[in-house]
Amino acid sequence: MIPLRIVPVTRDQAMAFVAAVHRHHGRPLGYRYALGVATTDRLVGVVTAGRPVARSLDDGLTIEVTRCASDGTPNVCSMLYGAAWRAARALGYLRGVTYTQNGESGASLRAAGWRCQASLPSRTGWDTPARQRSNQDYVSIERSLWVVTTTSGMDLPLPSFPPP
Repeated sequence: MIPLRIVPVTRDQAMAFVAAVHRHHGRPLGYRYALGVATTDRLVGVVTAGRPVARSLDDGLTIEVTRCASDGTPNVCSMLYGAAWRAARALGYLRGVTYTQNGESGASLRAAGWRCQASLPSRTGWDTPARQRSNQDYVSIERSLWVVTTTSGMDLPLPSFPPP
């Protein structure tokens, strides 16, 4: 088994790694912190975290894992999700959220202690009456909301989502 360790990474290192290896998304727009996993000689995965994209979750106590990317080395993603949550707790966050696309198992999230909270229907785009946006690069897909909380964070309300 290859020895793995959590390492600090800069924003630029994390964004470059995500751009190079993430399966279906590019670099995230928001950013609070990033962490990496490395072997003795190379970076094999990164996780980035930022403010929640959903305005209803952006309460100042919730962090969103915006990207988790690895080169395929076993156990890297579960290490990253666990480390991201430990870092969030150390920074005072009470809840972590992230999303997976329909068809992704979530095994790494479950291994790190996250739980699937809701299945969300695909949207028609980013444009809403209250917030006009371009849907030029929007890809519609069903997804799952994953949550991890501290004991105090269990009382934080989750937004209600429309049924699928």
